[in-house]
This record gives sequence, structure tokens and C-alpha cells, in this order.
Amino acid sequence: MWRSGFLESVHRGAVVVLDDDGSVLFSTGAVDRPVLPRSSNKPVQAAALLAAGWQPRSAQELAIAAASHNGEDGHLALVASMLAAAGLDESDLGCPPALPLYEPARAAWLAAGRPAARLAMNCSGKHSGMLSACVAAGWPTEGYLDPGHPLQQAIEARLSAAAGEPVTAVVVDGCGAPQHALSLTGLARGVLSLVSSAEGSAGRAVADAMRAHPWLVAGTGRDDTRLMEAVEGLLVKGGADGVHVAALPGLGAVALKLDDGGDRGRTPVLTAGLRRLGVPAEPLAPWLLVPVSGGENVVGEIRPAPFIAT
Repeated sequence: MWRSGFLESVHRGAVVVLDDDGSVLFSTGAVDRPVLPRSSNKPVQAAALLAAGWQPRSAQELAIAAASHNGEDGHLALVASMLAAAGLDESDLGCPPALPLYEPARAAWLAAGRPAARLAMNCSGKHSGMLSACVAAGWPTEGYLDPGHPLQQAIEARLSAAAGEPVTAVVVDGCGAPQHALSLTGLARGVLSLVSSAEGSAGRAVADAMRAHPWLVAGTGRDDTRLMEAVEGLLVKGGADGVHVAALPGLGAVALKLDDGGDRGRTPVLTAGLRRLGVPAEPLAPWLLVPVSGGENVVGEIRPAPFIAT
């Protein structure tokens, strides 16, 4: 909800808050309707890569396999190293060429006349992880994005099992990989399963890697990185089109989808859901209210509707 002077604009969507046992603590909107979680599916997808036999050389590699990274130098170097370790290179990536998301890096690329590259695409870590899992499992890397490929079949099965519901549709995501439709409740359940799983399990390994290396999951200035740095134990993963999911062991999970697919209402709603789980307000303060600028002044704020924030 945005308020500025006497004007008020309401941004609609759905949000679900789950207790630690996976039961619904609060919900509003169509939380059982299938949505496309986009990159919010990545943490559970990464667990499927481990189950296929991939053995990352470090927690950093596992973290970036679940990432939507900025394309900063450290991100690109790690992805390139993963490919080399699997006997592959950038040409094997099935994601499209792109410029870095991080504005200083993008500006430097443009100033240097550097063309878009597959390595810089924000999903290149996921694609490198997928290719590495194919090599580990003895599956062909050719056609690894086909929904019928053994890797994609394993990912779909893992997403469904973690969500506790069937995948209702498989389409093509912006990065070229299959994208699987789940309800918000199923999405929250799946990510909650990662932080709640036993130490040594594939799910727990993904959760631990992402929380230990939040910069690799997103990057400089990004909300996912900053939230995980601010709240100990928190796992957060945003997705395109207004989707976000977060989970905390011992407390529960939050998943949301904004109907307009926008970004600016995400974090106030996400943090309101985390407050309902008992996360203190102090570390969440930068995201509970988002200022709206007009000229050189703050002329309004974006905040969760009262019935969500209560």
C-alpha cells in the first residue's frame, strides 16, 4: 500500500505465513492457486542437483547455484571456475547473453564496449550447477534444459515432493530453463523444508550455503543479501514478477506474490510476514516501510496493509 498526502493506492496480491510445522498461520489472497515462483524455486532446485550426485567443491559453489546474482566480478569468476571444473565453458551455458545487473559493473561493460555474455546472466550460477550435476550423474549436457531430460525430471520431482503438491504446469523461464508452477503455500513449504531438514541432508546443505554466503545469492545492495545479513538464520529468495519467499528454522516461512508483478511492495509485505513469525522489528526496520521520493523530498511511503501487518 502506498500513501502520499491524501492519495492512497493499493497493490493487491497474496501472502501466506506458515508455522514451523508447515501449518498455515495466516493467509490472504489465493495462496492455493498455482503461480510461477520464478527464481524463488532455485533453493529447492539446487537440492535436486546435489541429489543427482553433484559434489560442489565449496559452499560458495552451492550458494551461487541457487542465486540470481548481480554479475559482479566475484560472481562471474566463481561461475567460470565451476564450468571449468566440469570440463565445460561459457559456450555450454543455455541461458541467454546479458549485461550485469549491478549498475557499476554494467556501466563499466558498456563503457568498454563489452558485449552481453551468458556468464553475466543472473541465472548463470543455476545453469552451471545444472551442467555440473549432469556431468556428475553421467547425463548428457546437450539438451539439459529440455523438460524431458533426466535432470529436469529430477528437479520437477524434487519441487513437488518438497511442496507437498504436484507441479501443475511446466513452462519456459526467462533464462530458458523449465519453470514449475506451484501454489504459494507449496512454495513456502518447500523452502521451509530446507531450513528444517537434518544437518548433512541436501536441503540443509543448500540452506546453509546460501545463509553463509548471502552476497553470492544476490549481490551488493540487493534485498535478499541484506536481509540474510541482518537476520541470523534467515533464508530469502526473490523471484521475478513480484514473488518472494523466506524461511527461518524454528519459526516458519513466508511466501508472497504481488498481482502487478512489481517490486516496490515486496519487502514491506515480506517483513510483515516475518514479524508475524516473531522476528524482531529492529533488524527488519529498513524494509518495513519504503519511502517514496518526489523531487528532492520524501512524499509518501509503501507499507503493508493493516490486516497484514497486525
